[in-house]
Amino acid sequence: MLAAKFVQQGACRLGLRARLFSSARRIQHENPLGLPRRPDQAPQIPRRGSPIRKRPIPHVNKVLAVASGKGGVGKSTVAVNLAFSLAMLKPESLGRRMRVGILDLDIFGPSVPMLMGLQHTDEPPLTSAGAILPIINHGLPTMSMGYLLPKSESGSREDAAVVWRGLMVQKAVQQLLFDVDWRDAGHGAGLDVLVVDLPPGTGDVQLTLGQLVVVNGAVIVSTPQDVALADVRRGISMFRKVSVPITGTVLNQSYFVCPSCVTPHYIFGSPTAFRTIATSLNVPVLGELPLVKGVSIGGDDGVPYILTASKEQANEDNAGGAVWRNVMQEMAKNVWQALEGK
Repeated sequence: MLAAKFVQQGACRLGLRARLFSSARRIQHENPLGLPRRPDQAPQIPRRGSPIRKRPIPHVNKVLAVASGKGGVGKSTVAVNLAFSLAMLKPESLGRRMRVGILDLDIFGPSVPMLMGLQHTDEPPLTSAGAILPIINHGLPTMSMGYLLPKSESGSREDAAVVWRGLMVQKAVQQLLFDVDWRDAGHGAGLDVLVVDLPPGTGDVQLTLGQLVVVNGAVIVSTPQDVALADVRRGISMFRKVSVPITGTVLNQSYFVCPSCVTPHYIFGSPTAFRTIATSLNVPVLGELPLVKGVSIGGDDGVPYILTASKEQANEDNAGGAVWRNVMQEMAKNVWQALEGK
């Protein structure tokens, strides 16, 4: 409980309220995260036949969803690195670097805490108004269900599981969308872009986001295998049904460049089928990312690959690493241009 004491002391110095979500006495369907009651309640899912009234997320200018029809395609890794690539931009329209945040909406299998090196962090404190404050690492604010799970005696959350039915999931998603204060320290400037990492598939979380929030764009991530490409169409169709604009698609693990040559090896299949699907659905291809060992290492170490610059890693990844970085940076530019027009 020593860590919890430090969180409480730090929160008091900042004028914040500390609360341990995992120790809340009553977890109800209407309030699965155990947050204190607030006067401005989150919007509710519209009833059947009722008009859908979407709202912006408080203190967020643009919302970008990163999704995939199939799990295991590297969507979360792409989302985190894309967020940092966006944060590195300095658009002329802003005259400064962009303020970017990451929201992990995968309730059952959150990946952002590990990818950000925050899997052992303490639970986030609350503002005096009862909103959750994001956890910051590498300069970017983040929020995830993974920060709210109870820790074991060893301090790990690896064995903690969320065992909820659909209604609880929907309510938790609503709270993560509308009860997080994305301003700097709860009172500064808000975000230019919030990157939302969605769970795979086309289920409750995606529909809740699409029906309640003004989403300015969606990026669909896939790999070259036919089993992954089959779900790309479903993902695009789902977003279009809830009027979410498709910013583009990304082909992850497109090919491999071995250290001894510069020839692309399409070990998971040719990208031709992916390009054909994107063309048939009139969706831009934002980029084709090669398979790079350093990307996996960075994710396991909690340091996104776009931030790494060691000479040893660059030599090991050879041409593939440089291509990966260039493609990701170009993707960020194209994504921001698309978001600016929305």
